[in-house]
Amino acid sequence: MKLQLRSTHLLCALTLFGLAGVASANLAQPAYGMAKDEVKAMYKIERDKCDSLSGNAKDVCVERAKGQEKVALANLEYQHTGRTKDRNDYLEARYEARYQVAKEMCDDKAGNAKDVCVTEAKAAHDKAKADLKANKKIAEAENDAMEAKLKADYKVANERCDSLGGYAKDSCQASAKARYFQ
Repeated sequence: MKLQLRSTHLLCALTLFGLAGVASANLAQPAYGMAKDEVKAMYKIERDKCDSLSGNAKDVCVERAKGQEKVALANLEYQHTGRTKDRNDYLEARYEARYQVAKEMCDDKAGNAKDVCVTEAKAAHDKAKADLKANKKIAEAENDAMEAKLKADYKVANERCDSLGGYAKDSCQASAKARYFQ
């Protein structure tokens, strides 16, 4: 019971971390290791709960537990590193987990209803994947635009420095390089 309560607290904390985004990036190594162990323990608890079920309900339960573990571990990795790649991996883990559970839930249906269910699950998966891909491209375009703006502003600032001489010019150019990340 105590482990289950701690796991619930961890799940709440992970949710908050996910909502906080990059602001909470760089989760310290000891906390990261402990949280990773907690996620694995939580998976075992959730997975063990599935053993009391049978048939497709058990399969859905197992997929849900696996998905929660993968999403939580991906979120932890992102919180630990704060890297864009890990954020994308986390978002991908989320839509993959939803897709796997949705597909498994479709197994309860038969005939056309099952076909429609699988198609809907695949469509939701494809939409999420397309959104992630589009967001990556938008982020890259914004980054490229920011770099171009900084470069243009640096050229202007550097040109202003040319009217100065000696130490003042060197100081002005150093300041411009620092200000515009050149």
